[in-house]
Amino acid sequence: MRPYLSRASDWHLGFGRFNSVKSKLKSHFQFGIYHSQLLTTNHVEDLWSKRYATMPEKIQEDAVKDDSVSNMLVDSFGRLHTYLRISLTERCNLRCQYCMPAEGVELTPGPLVLSQNEIIRVASLFVSSGVNKIRLTGGEPSIRKDIEEICSQLSNLKGLKTLAMTTNGVALARKLPKLKDCGLNLLNISLDTLVPAKFEFMTRRKGHERVMGSIYTAVDLGYNPVKVNCVVMRGFNDDEICDFVELTKDKPINVRFIEFMPFDGNVWNVKKLVSYAEMLDIVGKRFTGLQRIQDHPTETAKNFTIDGHQGTVSFITSMTNHFCSGCNRLRLLADGNLKVCLFGPSEVSLRDPIRDGADDNELREIIGAAVKRKKASHAGMFDIAKTPNRPMIHIGG
Repeated sequence: MRPYLSRASDWHLGFGRFNSVKSKLKSHFQFGIYHSQLLTTNHVEDLWSKRYATMPEKIQEDAVKDDSVSNMLVDSFGRLHTYLRISLTERCNLRCQYCMPAEGVELTPGPLVLSQNEIIRVASLFVSSGVNKIRLTGGEPSIRKDIEEICSQLSNLKGLKTLAMTTNGVALARKLPKLKDCGLNLLNISLDTLVPAKFEFMTRRKGHERVMGSIYTAVDLGYNPVKVNCVVMRGFNDDEICDFVELTKDKPINVRFIEFMPFDGNVWNVKKLVSYAEMLDIVGKRFTGLQRIQDHPTETAKNFTIDGHQGTVSFITSMTNHFCSGCNRLRLLADGNLKVCLFGPSEVSLRDPIRDGADDNELREIIGAAVKRKKASHAGMFDIAKTPNRPMIHIGG
């Protein structure tokens, strides 16, 4: 990294202190964010909602429930959980700072990670009960040797409509044509900077050019949209927001700006958080014709089109404007634990009862009981930061 240390000084220490010039220019947000974050978010949302009429639907309490969804997937607040995220591995070929602490993490031993057959069995149980979307995560799912076979078997489950994957893209390009043939029909690629030097600093590895190559390969293969996930952190990449939006100009790319979230080991601090309100303001001032899309009630992102752009931009606002009331997601971790809330510490093992000989009905009872214990919403960003939870690499992105 030595050749670019001097150039990088403005952002290199963004995780501990800020460049003095930037600090003065952004003092309103850096020092006022603690007490005015929610007020600012609500104020800007109100302004934009008046300017752009299309706002997300509200979930109707008396909404008709799909007969194909079993009671196992309905929580005590009436939310239907039809989206399962499966972490295939805790291993990764990057070491992203917001995902993994500097000292690394202890990985689950191989024999304790779910086998291919166990993954398919659990997935089949969920799909037969009403899940219609599965997302493969990690770690880095593309480095699992049996990824193609897993995709092929999952895509053939009757009732599954969407098989997605979230990947860092480093090793994806050469595997993607076969993965598409195996039924992978939706793709999210994580990329937090368009500057190679920043990429190497953030991920502690090289590979920026390969990630960009994977994005363009996905476009060429017909993925539409190709979703690009970008975690925005103050003092690191908040100056690149508009550069990311430019990616959507001539290609079917959906850039998804994600608020920085607290997990064990990622040294979360509210100073690093760039709120939805601030990001929306930055984009709105630079690009004309920003129009809110009518979102589905279970949508995690707030989605926008821009006049003259083939792609779209989205904001995932877990910290300042959560979407818990429409949550339809469950998570199966690589070690076989079921996690009903990303930010909640509660987990229940499915691996252990499977290996103890539990039948499908017994597994349904375990899953249903866990879903019924799901809370109405997460505790809020400051309480989340103080609540024990696993590193993101254990949970699955």
